[in-house]
Amino acid sequence: MRQIAALPYTTAADGSMQILLITSRDTRRWVIPKGNRVKGLAGHRAAELEAYEEAGIQGIACPAPIGRYRYDKRRRKGGSREAMVEVFPLAVTRHLTQWPEQGQRELRWFSLADAAQAVDEPDLQDIIARFREPPADPGWFFRMLLALRDRQNERTGLLRWFHALMPKQGRFFDQFEDHAATLVAGADALARLMQGGPGMADQIRTISDQEHAADDIIRDVLQDVRRIFVTPFDRSAITDLIGVMDDAIDQMNQTAKAVALYEVTTFPPQMQDMSALIVECARITQEAMPLLRSLNLNAARLHDLTERLVKLEGHADLLHEDGLKALYVAAREGNPMDFIVGREIYSHLEKVTDRFEDVANEISGLVIDHA
Repeated sequence: MRQIAALPYTTAADGSMQILLITSRDTRRWVIPKGNRVKGLAGHRAAELEAYEEAGIQGIACPAPIGRYRYDKRRRKGGSREAMVEVFPLAVTRHLTQWPEQGQRELRWFSLADAAQAVDEPDLQDIIARFREPPADPGWFFRMLLALRDRQNERTGLLRWFHALMPKQGRFFDQFEDHAATLVAGADALARLMQGGPGMADQIRTISDQEHAADDIIRDVLQDVRRIFVTPFDRSAITDLIGVMDDAIDQMNQTAKAVALYEVTTFPPQMQDMSALIVECARITQEAMPLLRSLNLNAARLHDLTERLVKLEGHADLLHEDGLKALYVAAREGNPMDFIVGREIYSHLEKVTDRFEDVANEISGLVIDHA
């Protein structure tokens, strides 16, 4: 038996992530919104529907599943049947005041660790626990070595004098993380823009503001690369990584500009799905940035994240092809200008996902060179 499920998440101001769990109606155990597949409806769209009906939430569902888990579904007439559930990340944007199964379930937000412990299915526990892993703890022995080294440096007058003369390593890691935050905010606004509605002008403005903020960050990075004597990575690696990240937010801004220029107000499902993939790409990039501080300790996790970024880009290519085909068929019988305008928007969306694949390649290069 094949089913789909939504993994509803939100990110707090401090960067911590929370997962929304609900109780099942029969056993009252903690689960995620799930249900049967709907004929004619894509898996992530069906997951959105289940999240609305069971938890009263709306959001942006990634078209690419993050994993699968098994459980035994009980039958009303007795017995059970094994079910395979495909899980789609759902960035929650709205919690409704009324929904179909209101009052039938308990809803609660959990931290990632607590949510993983609350559910029963081992595979689902692993999916939740690995949705965003914290940077690995270097351990007490490694921290002790660092402390001893610092104390030794303080006792050596010549070395202390030399360190005082040496330029600092800069704040490149902070700048990477700050830029990733602009990608997340820009991607969220882009996905909301692709949904249409009365708030489109606000979303376009938000994307533009994030692009300007990203420009300020990359300007600081390029200045620091020139003036800082000691850098954590090769200078070219630093500029290449921040450069492709900046290209991603630039393409988001180009997409928004095209929407405003051509006064587009409705968007086909493929465009909406590509924007949802971009949200997931931005989330993964934001998770990866703090892990760069300890490449040796986080190499395995970074490999997993970059692998998913590459897969998401491949999924976006398929959506791009399907969208162009549908656009061409519709324009052939209608207004050819619709194809020209739509093709430009699709082109910008594809370039955003291409840049995230470039981000994955740059991170993989850092891991190979330094881990």
